[in-house]
Amino acid sequence: MVDDVDRALLASLQEDAAQSYAALGAAVGLSPGAAHERVRKLRERGVIRRTTVDVDPAAVGRGVSAFVMVNAGVWMGDPATREALLAIPGIQEAHIVAGAASLLVKVRTATTEELQATLRRIFAVDGVTGTETIVVLETCFERPVEVGAAGGSPRRGSHR
Repeated sequence: MVDDVDRALLASLQEDAAQSYAALGAAVGLSPGAAHERVRKLRERGVIRRTTVDVDPAAVGRGVSAFVMVNAGVWMGDPATREALLAIPGIQEAHIVAGAASLLVKVRTATTEELQATLRRIFAVDGVTGTETIVVLETCFERPVEVGAAGGSPRRGSHR
Protein backbone atom coordinates (compact mmCIF):
# COMPACT_ATOMS: atom_id res chain seq x y z
CA MET A 1 0.00 0.00 0.00
CA VAL A 2 1.05 3.58 -0.52
CA ASP A 3 0.34 6.26 2.05
CA ASP A 4 -0.41 9.96 1.52
CA VAL A 5 3.30 10.90 1.58
CA ASP A 6 4.07 8.26 -1.06
CA ARG A 7 1.19 9.58 -3.18
CA ALA A 8 2.54 13.12 -2.88
CA LEU A 9 6.01 11.89 -3.90
CA LEU A 10 4.57 10.03 -6.88
CA ALA A 11 2.55 13.07 -8.00
CA SER A 12 5.61 15.30 -7.73
CA LEU A 13 7.78 12.80 -9.62
CA GLN A 14 5.18 12.57 -12.39
CA GLU A 15 5.45 16.32 -12.84
CA ASP A 16 9.29 16.25 -12.93
CA ALA A 17 11.17 13.01 -12.39
CA ALA A 18 14.52 14.80 -12.82
CA GLN A 19 14.16 17.03 -9.76
CA SER A 20 16.65 16.64 -6.93
CA TYR A 21 15.79 14.76 -3.77
CA ALA A 22 16.14 18.10 -1.93
CA ALA A 23 13.44 19.67 -4.12
CA LEU A 24 11.31 16.52 -3.96
CA GLY A 25 11.58 16.37 -0.17
CA ALA A 26 10.76 20.07 0.17
CA ALA A 27 7.66 19.59 -2.01
CA VAL A 28 6.28 16.91 0.32
CA GLY A 29 7.71 17.91 3.69
CA LEU A 30 10.60 15.42 3.95
CA SER A 31 14.36 15.70 4.21
CA PRO A 32 16.30 14.87 1.03
CA GLY A 33 17.47 11.59 2.59
CA ALA A 34 13.96 10.57 3.62
CA ALA A 35 12.63 11.41 0.14
CA HIS A 36 15.40 9.32 -1.44
CA GLU A 37 14.66 6.37 0.85
CA ARG A 38 10.92 6.52 0.12
CA VAL A 39 11.55 6.62 -3.64
CA ARG A 40 13.98 3.70 -3.35
CA LYS A 41 11.35 1.65 -1.52
CA LEU A 42 8.68 2.57 -4.09
CA ARG A 43 11.02 1.28 -6.81
CA GLU A 44 11.82 -1.89 -4.87
CA ARG A 45 8.12 -2.66 -4.41
CA GLY A 46 7.41 -2.08 -8.11
CA VAL A 47 5.17 0.95 -7.52
CA ILE A 48 7.60 2.98 -9.64
CA ARG A 49 8.16 0.70 -12.64
CA ARG A 50 10.61 2.91 -14.50
CA THR A 51 11.74 6.49 -14.98
CA THR A 52 11.32 7.85 -18.48
CA VAL A 53 11.08 10.99 -20.59
CA ASP A 54 7.88 12.29 -22.21
CA VAL A 55 8.90 12.86 -25.85
CA ASP A 56 6.79 14.78 -28.37
CA PRO A 57 6.11 12.09 -31.02
CA ALA A 58 5.89 14.61 -33.89
CA ALA A 59 9.31 16.04 -32.99
CA VAL A 60 10.90 12.63 -33.55
CA GLY A 61 9.01 11.72 -36.70
CA ARG A 62 6.15 9.75 -35.14
CA GLY A 63 3.31 12.22 -35.74
CA VAL A 64 0.71 9.73 -37.01
CA SER A 65 -1.14 8.13 -34.12
CA ALA A 66 -3.84 5.48 -34.35
CA PHE A 67 -5.76 3.05 -32.19
CA VAL A 68 -6.31 -0.38 -33.70
CA MET A 69 -8.99 -2.75 -32.47
CA VAL A 70 -7.81 -6.26 -33.28
CA ASN A 71 -10.28 -9.09 -33.77
CA ALA A 72 -8.97 -12.60 -33.25
CA GLY A 73 -10.10 -16.19 -33.38
CA VAL A 74 -7.73 -17.19 -30.58
CA TRP A 75 -6.68 -15.88 -27.17
CA MET A 76 -4.28 -12.98 -27.77
CA GLY A 77 -2.60 -13.07 -24.34
CA ASP A 78 -0.11 -15.85 -24.97
CA PRO A 79 3.68 -15.27 -25.07
CA ALA A 80 3.95 -15.94 -28.83
CA THR A 81 1.41 -13.20 -29.61
CA ARG A 82 3.15 -10.80 -27.24
CA GLU A 83 6.48 -11.43 -28.95
CA ALA A 84 4.94 -11.03 -32.41
CA LEU A 85 3.45 -7.67 -31.41
CA LEU A 86 6.67 -6.52 -29.73
CA ALA A 87 8.49 -7.21 -33.01
CA ILE A 88 6.37 -4.59 -34.81
CA PRO A 89 8.19 -1.25 -34.26
CA GLY A 90 5.17 1.04 -34.72
CA ILE A 91 3.22 -0.51 -31.84
CA GLN A 92 3.53 1.63 -28.72
CA GLU A 93 0.99 -0.18 -26.50
CA ALA A 94 -1.07 -3.36 -26.64
CA HIS A 95 -3.95 -4.20 -24.30
CA ILE A 96 -6.12 -7.32 -24.06
CA VAL A 97 -9.68 -5.98 -23.82
CA ALA A 98 -13.23 -7.16 -23.25
CA GLY A 99 -15.79 -6.44 -25.93
CA ALA A 100 -16.10 -6.99 -29.65
CA ALA A 101 -12.32 -6.74 -30.16
CA SER A 102 -9.74 -8.97 -28.49
CA LEU A 103 -6.90 -6.46 -28.40
CA LEU A 104 -6.51 -2.68 -28.47
CA VAL A 105 -3.22 -1.46 -29.92
CA LYS A 106 -1.79 2.08 -29.98
CA VAL A 107 0.37 2.74 -33.01
CA ARG A 108 2.66 5.69 -33.79
CA THR A 109 4.26 6.06 -37.21
CA ALA A 110 5.85 8.74 -39.35
CA THR A 111 3.40 8.53 -42.26
CA THR A 112 0.09 6.99 -43.20
CA GLU A 113 2.00 4.67 -45.53
CA GLU A 114 4.00 3.42 -42.56
CA LEU A 115 0.74 3.04 -40.62
CA GLN A 116 -0.61 0.90 -43.45
CA ALA A 117 2.53 -1.29 -43.37
CA THR A 118 2.14 -1.66 -39.60
CA LEU A 119 -1.50 -2.70 -40.04
CA ARG A 120 -0.40 -5.36 -42.56
CA ARG A 121 2.06 -6.73 -39.99
CA ILE A 122 -0.62 -6.77 -37.26
CA PHE A 123 -2.99 -8.60 -39.60
CA ALA A 124 -0.27 -11.20 -40.27
CA VAL A 125 -0.01 -12.14 -36.56
CA ASP A 126 -1.32 -15.69 -35.99
CA GLY A 127 -4.95 -15.67 -34.91
CA VAL A 128 -5.80 -12.14 -36.10
CA THR A 129 -9.01 -12.16 -38.15
CA GLY A 130 -9.53 -8.44 -38.67
CA THR A 131 -8.74 -4.92 -37.54
CA GLU A 132 -10.55 -1.62 -37.20
CA THR A 133 -8.39 1.49 -37.08
CA ILE A 134 -9.13 4.92 -35.65
CA VAL A 135 -6.64 7.58 -36.75
CA VAL A 136 -6.03 10.38 -34.23
CA LEU A 137 -6.40 13.87 -35.69
CA GLU A 138 -5.34 15.74 -32.55
CA THR A 139 -4.54 14.78 -28.96
CA CYS A 140 -6.43 17.07 -26.60
CA PHE A 141 -4.51 15.88 -23.53
CA GLU A 142 -2.91 12.86 -21.90
CA ARG A 143 -2.81 12.35 -18.16
CA PRO A 144 -0.39 10.50 -15.93
CA VAL A 145 -1.82 7.82 -13.63
CA GLU A 146 -3.88 9.46 -10.87
CA VAL A 147 -2.05 8.89 -7.58
CA GLY A 148 -4.20 11.09 -5.34
CA ALA A 149 -6.38 9.63 -2.61
CA ALA A 150 -9.43 7.72 -3.82
CA GLY A 151 -12.29 10.09 -4.48
CA GLY A 152 -9.92 13.06 -4.76
CA SER A 153 -10.22 15.64 -7.47
CA PRO A 154 -8.47 14.72 -10.73
CA ARG A 155 -5.23 16.41 -11.65
CA ARG A 156 -5.01 18.44 -14.80
CA GLY A 157 -3.25 16.65 -17.66
CA SER A 158 -0.60 18.20 -19.84
CA HIS A 159 -1.93 19.79 -23.00
CA ARG A 160 -0.28 19.14 -26.34
